[in-house]
Amino acid sequence: MAVIEIKQVAKSFGSFTALHSVDLTIADQEFMVLLGASGCGKTTLLRIIAGLETPTTGEVWIGGRRVDHLPPRERGIAMVFQNYAVFPHLTVFENIAFGLRMKKVPQAEVDRRVKRTAELMHIEQLLKRYSGQLSGGQRQRVAVARALAMEPDVILMDEPLSNLDALLRLEMRAELKGVLAESKTTTIYVTHDQVEAMSLADRISVMNGGRIVQAANPVEVYRNPAARFVGSFIGNPPMNFLTAQPAGAGKWQVAGQVFDGPAAAAAEFAIRPEDLHPSESGLPAEVRVVEPLGPHTLVTASVAGQPFRAVLESTLTPRPGDMIHLAPVPDRIRWFDPATQSAL
Repeated sequence: MAVIEIKQVAKSFGSFTALHSVDLTIADQEFMVLLGASGCGKTTLLRIIAGLETPTTGEVWIGGRRVDHLPPRERGIAMVFQNYAVFPHLTVFENIAFGLRMKKVPQAEVDRRVKRTAELMHIEQLLKRYSGQLSGGQRQRVAVARALAMEPDVILMDEPLSNLDALLRLEMRAELKGVLAESKTTTIYVTHDQVEAMSLADRISVMNGGRIVQAANPVEVYRNPAARFVGSFIGNPPMNFLTAQPAGAGKWQVAGQVFDGPAAAAAEFAIRPEDLHPSESGLPAEVRVVEPLGPHTLVTASVAGQPFRAVLESTLTPRPGDMIHLAPVPDRIRWFDPATQSAL
């Protein structure tokens, strides 16, 4: 069992606090993605789990064993880096076998594990080649195979696909998800790419300012963001936000329209661009920019003087300067506290 428990972990570099008392439990065999913008603390947290950084305070437990005082080699982990770290002077076989050699694993077992992981990553035909003869995608496969060959309790991945082109990232995402599910390994994956996070994760931990803002499955994070930051960070385009004014008990006026909402002293209205549709009544929007994107059209408009986007059917082609009305799907409206930025 490779349950990972992060207990009140904080990390400071001089006067700068990179992590603020982070608590997180990752289940055995779970694929957890740490998602956030640069500088949010996700890589620092990963490096603390790996043993490459020491927490200022807090504890790290893996498989029921406290490990924050142990060196990386004693934690039962393997790591895949952004830059692959594939040795150019070794063949693919020897790259995959490198960690096994360091542990003095018998040759027959080395052969078995290298063959198995190479087949999983579809690189068995490359075992005799040197890394200089490989493409970026092939080198990434070698790095993942090397980690899997160690049969670790936990695999840590730090933006492993960021150096690949878009089509190769798409292919590698699908392969990674299948391979890691088959290997039954607990995985922590760091990325700033929300598409990667949504497609790979069993759960996503959205980080901001050294804190975990929300940890939930991808659909929950997308549909029910726990904080305004999550709604503004997840989604392409992200959520729309509009100022709301009280209009009676549980009623809120937004751009001249009245909606049912929370019983609160103040609230901000939020809706995703794809949860809007043209209507004879609805939020009055002045069209600014129209972007045909094949299966749909992205419309950037102004509602009550605030930027507002809608994803419409491709058959709908308003023109810049047009006034249209956009009606939100009622059960997709979300509300946030303007002071705390938390969901209401």
